[in-house]
Amino acid sequence: MRRVGRVCGRLAPSPTGYAHLGNAWAFLLAWLSVRAQNGRLILRVEDIDPQRSKMKFVDALLEDMRWFGLDWDEGPDVAGPAQPYLQSRRKDHYEEALARLGRAGATYPCFCTRGELRNLASAPHVEDIGVSYPGTCRQLGEAQRAALFGAGRKAAVRLRCFGEEISFTDALRGEERMRLADCGGDFALRRSDGVVSYQLAVTVDDAAMGITEVVRGRDILHSTPRQIVLQRLLGYATPRYAHIPLLLDSEGGRLAKRHQSLTLRGLRQQGVDARRVVGLLSRMAGLNPREKPVNPGDLLPGFALARLPKHDQLVTEDDVRRLVA
Repeated sequence: MRRVGRVCGRLAPSPTGYAHLGNAWAFLLAWLSVRAQNGRLILRVEDIDPQRSKMKFVDALLEDMRWFGLDWDEGPDVAGPAQPYLQSRRKDHYEEALARLGRAGATYPCFCTRGELRNLASAPHVEDIGVSYPGTCRQLGEAQRAALFGAGRKAAVRLRCFGEEISFTDALRGEERMRLADCGGDFALRRSDGVVSYQLAVTVDDAAMGITEVVRGRDILHSTPRQIVLQRLLGYATPRYAHIPLLLDSEGGRLAKRHQSLTLRGLRQQGVDARRVVGLLSRMAGLNPREKPVNPGDLLPGFALARLPKHDQLVTEDDVRRLVA
């Protein structure tokens, strides 16, 4: 595991579609925080989901983010000591961590249906938390497990959680306290088809890459206690977390890749100046009240996470019209 003396942050896009304004918002604020501290920035592509991740989106992400005005010190196109920077090529790291957890008695096989685990490889959002896993397979004895394996059943791997409360100080939100039972309970680390979970991959890679600061949307907030538990079990340091507000559409829904008209690729193809996109997002962040067209670097003087708004921001139809006018 690499540790560095200065701040090290990361941009972590998933290549399941073209980056949209909501992604650009999170990437911009993460970039600003690291660069304002003269830190290092790693771009890591989180492509562990083989059904949804496409190589064409990897290339598009790099191209669109550079058009937007962001850069990074290490990544798929910039060699560095923690390579490879695509999660699909880091499976041996995840298997090693799983083996360590297994030897420590922290995991158990889960024979629940794959449908119940369908979102395992994707970063969960607020609406995905659902009810806590009831511990069905946790109660199985060795003979029952052996019988299920003998019958040809495949098993996922779950972490054996307890009722502890996890607390951490969020750089934007302040003190946070959550029980693991309220974050899904015994969460899965690997699907029965061998695909590892977002929680495990992110935790292992943040440690291996020396990440000291994680800036991401508040929709991932409930993932943080799970990752902290894994960090403690695996002996990793815990980064500083900052969970930023979300960008919402005109109906109050979270911006997602279904909003095709708001992708960076779509805006770029319409001839929109990237500085106008940065200007809109920086106005919503309270950094550019007059919404002047700017480059990301223009926003660095005086930037601090604590200055960002605490509430979600609405992308209105007027905002979109101004961009494409």
